[in-house]
Amino acid sequence: MTGSPADPPARSRPRLTVLPLIALIFYDVSGGPFGIEDSVRAGGGALLPVLGFLVLPALWSLPEALVTAELASAFPTNAGYVAWVSAAFGPAAAFLVGFTKWASGTLDNALYPVLFLDYLRSGGGLALAPPLRSLAVLVLTAALTYLNYRGLHLVGLSALALTAFSLSPFVALTVLAAPKIRPARWLAIDVGAVNLRGYFNSMFWNLNYWDKASTLAGEVEEPRKTFPKAVFGAVGLVVGAYLIPLLAGTGALPSETAAEWTDGFFSEVGQRIGGPWLRVWIQAAAAMSNMGLFEAEMSSDSFQLLGMAEMGMIPAIFARRSKHGTPTFSILCSATGVVILSFMSFQEIIEFLNFLYGLGMLVVFAAFVKLRIKNPDLPRPYRIPVGTAGAAVMCVPPVVLITTVMCLASARTVIVNAIVVAAGVALYYGVEHAKRRAWVEFLAPVPPPPDSSHGSTTASDAADVEDVRAGLLADEPADEAPPSVQMTAFTGNSETATRSLMKSEP
Repeated sequence: MTGSPADPPARSRPRLTVLPLIALIFYDVSGGPFGIEDSVRAGGGALLPVLGFLVLPALWSLPEALVTAELASAFPTNAGYVAWVSAAFGPAAAFLVGFTKWASGTLDNALYPVLFLDYLRSGGGLALAPPLRSLAVLVLTAALTYLNYRGLHLVGLSALALTAFSLSPFVALTVLAAPKIRPARWLAIDVGAVNLRGYFNSMFWNLNYWDKASTLAGEVEEPRKTFPKAVFGAVGLVVGAYLIPLLAGTGALPSETAAEWTDGFFSEVGQRIGGPWLRVWIQAAAAMSNMGLFEAEMSSDSFQLLGMAEMGMIPAIFARRSKHGTPTFSILCSATGVVILSFMSFQEIIEFLNFLYGLGMLVVFAAFVKLRIKNPDLPRPYRIPVGTAGAAVMCVPPVVLITTVMCLASARTVIVNAIVVAAGVALYYGVEHAKRRAWVEFLAPVPPPPDSSHGSTTASDAADVEDVRAGLLADEPADEAPPSVQMTAFTGNSETATRSLMKSEP
């Protein structure tokens, strides 16, 4: 059971292929250079952001992308990183990671209507009074949520078109800026103006969320082959989309303008380099980019809730799909969170969501290493070409970066995140209590056959991992799936639920 007897069959739903998935990952992580302007101001000039976008993708983005490619190919389900953590550390840790990452994603999505209006206002554009601005945020959120409801396949194709349009003005910007570029400006730095907290938060925000796309793995055509290709294609696209416009803008404008680089400043860069037409083009591209960012984040957040419902972690209603194959109630839940959080400022949102996201990623990296140790024979269609020790070493730089960002957080951010984590713990026990009391309907994966362990691990450890994998792969085609399982609804204690086992055809 996947939510409702009326849900569209898995095989009849349109599936994501490589190019739309690259576009969705691109928007999960980046969406273009919009939003990197603060890194120039916080870095006191061009030097630190240029170095950051040269070095940090190798130290942070690539390890996270590699981990995502390996584990998404091993667990090609909508539960994504929640399934990874559940296999490694159990359901309680997985629920808490799922909750904190959903909260950080909802915070992230609250930025995009705000950024859209910031770009309209920049350079003497449209400025709305506070009541009209709040109404505009609400209308934008509702319209984009409806598009997300209409189907992930449509969202993927839209993201592909939006990617081309959003990056197009920066091709023109780079060409026009080339004769004006002075490479010495890339080395400019005003040490007194450096704001390390703002700099690291800006860089971290612009280079994270690679694992978010894993929650779409259950909607991908041949996920074991498609996902690694899409992840690596997106890495190159993201780095180029950041670095090239940054080099063009900072190299063509005087170093003294560093303090002016705030949200929406790229439209002003276009005005100064190309004229009003380029400013308008960049503003239009920013608007389209924010649409793509919102859609990708909304898809990831809502399908994560669907995956958690399919694992029996949250009520079954979140697994219900519309006639378009999208999780209706999960989308509405995420959209409500966006509206509630959209009143916060840009910097507040970034710092809060970075801390929350960092907490979740520390557990994800630990789960990756533990699964390498605990179940080395777990089927991994894509496997990072390093051993267990190499895998652990690869995780050190991103863990150091996460720790740095978290140590630089304000006391307010620490307190707010502590409250969110405490709420997640309370919610977990509340949900478990509701499950035992049979107050609402839940789904639960059927356990795999008792002989599903792998030779080099203990039977209990392998069964823990296979319980997560097998229970979530029931919708895969028979030629891809291991011995499959059937999802059954239950309204009481999972230990007393009636379950049935379906072995796949030989």
